[in-house]
Amino acid sequence: MGTILILLLLFPILGAVIAGMVKKGTNVIAVIAGTGALLLTAALFLNLPPDLSFRTVPVQLQWLQDHLVDGLFGFQIDPLGLIMLLVVVVLGFLNIVYSTAYLSRGNKEHPTEEGRQRHHFWMLLFVASMIGVAMSPNLFQLYIFWEMTTLCSWALISHYRNEDSLKAGFKALLMTFSGGIFFAIGLVILFVSTGSFEFSAVSQLSPELKGWVFFFFLVAAWAKSAQVPFFTWLPDAMAAPTTVSMYLHAAAMVKAGVFLISRLAVANSDLAFGSGLLVGIMAVVTMLVALYLFFYQDDLKRLLAYSTIAHLGYVFFGIGLGIMGSTTGLMGGLMHIMNHGVGKGLLFLCVGAISYVSGSRSIKQLSGLAKTSPLIAVAFFTGMFAILGIPPFSGFWSKFYLLIGTLDVGGTVGILLLIPFLLEIIIAFAWFLHVGHKVFFGRVSTTASNAGKLPFAISFALVVMSVLTLVAPVVALFLVKLIFI
Repeated sequence: MGTILILLLLFPILGAVIAGMVKKGTNVIAVIAGTGALLLTAALFLNLPPDLSFRTVPVQLQWLQDHLVDGLFGFQIDPLGLIMLLVVVVLGFLNIVYSTAYLSRGNKEHPTEEGRQRHHFWMLLFVASMIGVAMSPNLFQLYIFWEMTTLCSWALISHYRNEDSLKAGFKALLMTFSGGIFFAIGLVILFVSTGSFEFSAVSQLSPELKGWVFFFFLVAAWAKSAQVPFFTWLPDAMAAPTTVSMYLHAAAMVKAGVFLISRLAVANSDLAFGSGLLVGIMAVVTMLVALYLFFYQDDLKRLLAYSTIAHLGYVFFGIGLGIMGSTTGLMGGLMHIMNHGVGKGLLFLCVGAISYVSGSRSIKQLSGLAKTSPLIAVAFFTGMFAILGIPPFSGFWSKFYLLIGTLDVGGTVGILLLIPFLLEIIIAFAWFLHVGHKVFFGRVSTTASNAGKLPFAISFALVVMSVLTLVAPVVALFLVKLIFI
């Protein structure tokens, strides 16, 4: 088991180094590295015990042993970590396959292969960092991989090296690293007070200190997951290639923040009701702010960015409900980590495919694409139904659990949280249907009429991701139930 876990972490790192060094065959190396991580994840599942849990932390730091700290570096696999790991590895593999065709001269929006080696290097290193986040056994190791993702995201967002992408990369670095400072403060206070970095150590703090430490971690998560008031870096980050937008900003990096708070909520059942209420209120505020900004977007990617901000609010909303006492609400939030990842990841890949064949992401310039690019149309509406919560697609199940969880909380608090949540669901549903109808139906616009053919790698990724919108809720629900057994 230990060997599989070490290889799972090291394989994409090795692939990153080789893909970044070779001048020819970098696409092949990247795909091999992604495939290797996928196969090792499958092997991990086959070797786990029935409860899908395994923990080993054999590595110590000598200077901390004097403080009676247990093992600092190792691996922890459990159902919650597996939700994150599956999203990271499976979507990472499909993203790498997609990028082999997207980063090419055939891309009408960005007809260049320049920087492909650099892209594969940082993308594979990012995959490894997120694997580390998913398998970290304590907050200390999680913090190290957390900051590795910050560094990788800076390089990936700045990929095109033009003014917009460089500014966006710097802004993302500044805002997410600032959040990381709060993570470090919370980590230091926790260790000084308890002598431990365990996720469950928060429960050992006094009630007042527990609230402050949780708040510091929460601020770090808000910054990482682009929540109000730290959300502005994410729409600007759409200056990156679509492969970066799909992986970092739908499936991986932004999920690190919600994963941190999920870990704390699951490991510490005695968090204060007020802490949960704060998480829930800020979640619905974020949803409504993002929803308001939907109506000012012409760039499809920026629209998806604001939708991502809102849906990360869904996960925080579920965590808040869980802290306030609703296990069903917490289950919905945890399920949404995977359910949103596949739906929004598919939508980002569809927008990348649109820009690949037409050279545009403008809602105003596009119409009638269903006639010239039917596969993209089918995939886009599949992803759209997934995030809007249309059964049987993935988003329906997590939204269903979240609505029940809000009713579980009950009282004035439950009603005041339920109303804006329902408002976001209804208005987002109507607006996305409007956008989908505008882009894919009606008269074929000049831009859409010039659409070319999709390469096999892009078509393959769209088809598989579409299937995953049906598979993901089954897997997510199975894993989430194991957390609460």
